[in-house]
Amino acid sequence: MNARELFDLKGRVAVITGGSIGLGRQIAQAFAEMGTDVVLCARKRERCEQAAEELRKLGVRAVGFSCDVTHAEQVEETVRATLADFARIDILVNNAGISWGAPLEQMQLADWHKVLETNLTGTFLFTRTVGQVMIQQRRGKIINMASVAGLGGAPPEVVQATAYHASKGAVIAFTKDLACKWAIHNIQVNALAPGWFPTHMSDWVIGHRKELLLPSIPMHRFGNDDDLKGAAVFLASDASSYVTGQVIVVDGGLSAW
Repeated sequence: MNARELFDLKGRVAVITGGSIGLGRQIAQAFAEMGTDVVLCARKRERCEQAAEELRKLGVRAVGFSCDVTHAEQVEETVRATLADFARIDILVNNAGISWGAPLEQMQLADWHKVLETNLTGTFLFTRTVGQVMIQQRRGKIINMASVAGLGGAPPEVVQATAYHASKGAVIAFTKDLACKWAIHNIQVNALAPGWFPTHMSDWVIGHRKELLLPSIPMHRFGNDDDLKGAAVFLASDASSYVTGQVIVVDGGLSAW
């Protein structure tokens, strides 16, 4: 297999949670550009269907489903619907996530649970359900969305989001352990750890803390709409068949200090 063929994703099927906007939408765009059929799921079905309509213009099949990743029955229904439409699942991207800004000493227990349930439990539920399919297939690619926030802390004057940091650190540990467990099934489990990308989740911090953030990024810029595409395609393709349990950091050098 030549290098071009190693990266070919034509005809494969990818499920992307939280895929209608933000980084999930960027990854969906990359996959569709590479010929992948795409299933987008998030709580707001209309946004998923709109994004799927845009992706179909690239000549691939794309559908949008409503799914709250914290509800096991909705996750299972989404996977059943995907199999009914596409007969298999080759790639899972666990991208759905939320954050909550508050000093830890003031944070409500309900808000802590909300972040952990979406970012960590949601990743577990989708991975467990899709993993059952991939084990039967004897192949699969799972990409968990971590963050540089999962690699360390942040000064309080930049961001107050300890629950988010904790959840992403847990996603990294989950990724590494599951990679060990499912290697025997020919399933590669890896994570992406983006730095600061302008999205609906980060807009407030970037807008109000730009003067503090940019000096900490060696490339002196935030991520753009193309910066995550290559890493996502690599982890989804045969080019990464001997790569598992790894965290690819895409942060302009932020974590290299």
